[in-house]
Amino acid sequence: MAAKLFFLLSGENPTMPVSEARAILETEGYPYTVVEEMTQILRLETEAECVKVVPVRSAFTRLCALELFVSNANYADILKAVDETSFSDVLKSGESFVVRINRIKNFADNAVNTMELEIKLGRQILKHAPEAKVNLKQPDKTFIGIITDEKLVFGLKLTEVSSKTFSERRPRKKPFFHPSAMPAKLARCMVNFAHAKAERTLLDPFCGTGSTLIEAAYIGCNVLGVDAAKRMVMGCRRNLRFFNINADGLFLADARMLPFFKVDCMVTDPPYGRSASTLKSTTRELVNDVLSSAFRLLPTGHRVCIASPKTLNIKAIGVSIGFKHVESHFAYVHRTLTREIAVFEKE
Repeated sequence: MAAKLFFLLSGENPTMPVSEARAILETEGYPYTVVEEMTQILRLETEAECVKVVPVRSAFTRLCALELFVSNANYADILKAVDETSFSDVLKSGESFVVRINRIKNFADNAVNTMELEIKLGRQILKHAPEAKVNLKQPDKTFIGIITDEKLVFGLKLTEVSSKTFSERRPRKKPFFHPSAMPAKLARCMVNFAHAKAERTLLDPFCGTGSTLIEAAYIGCNVLGVDAAKRMVMGCRRNLRFFNINADGLFLADARMLPFFKVDCMVTDPPYGRSASTLKSTTRELVNDVLSSAFRLLPTGHRVCIASPKTLNIKAIGVSIGFKHVESHFAYVHRTLTREIAVFEKE
């Protein structure tokens, strides 16, 4: 049964959080309709059951909530919206609750005082549910309001996502470190873009320190890793063991001549820069060859998510091979490098 939900998203990237949430719903088979995209908020209609899956998979979703109302971010309109909202379905007799109001930092100048609004809303809710009670420390229910785009999006918090686990897997926390290693959050997001799913096989033909394999394994994928450098294969194995992950295979091999017949999806960040790390090919040649291998290995309708320098124009390469370009996102790394995260699908 469809419900009105909203997701509070990370502000770390302007486009990836929304696309990641949508990719997760598509991968897990939840039909959805986007109601509105706001600054760090995605409002949609979908099955409420999805809130059990999105927090487990997502890198850039902060919380999921059942939407109760949306109003202009001023006291009069907010209190009017509360009076028109029925709380009987979400707040039972004897249950305790708390109201928390947050604002997206871009809207810090909004005239509404969040602490004052929490008190006002708490009082109004008690009028609708006199059998309920306020508990600021251990409430049965938490009502959450987000001020963004001069609106208040208000609802019942269903689940919250901690980003702590990703910080525990950042590159320098792993026993084998390499400066080119991809952050855990970005690796997880790319895994989601590729529509990776539990018990399906994901391949990273430039597995490096294993960031992609670790994130894919944590959502239940079977993982295969390839690297042309023995030191990287051994280091990747060391990192996987540290996180108690058993790969289906780690191979010392040339990513341009992959020793497989079929995989379900591919996620990778090829090396760019020195000829020693790019198998004595230019970055363009290497990306072309790897995408050609992906086209051979992937079934129709399956995806590859690949990172490359923005200057490479990877979209043109993928389309020339025969892929459909689904989307691209851009992640700033440093002054001379912005990554393009491109998603392709085999038609």
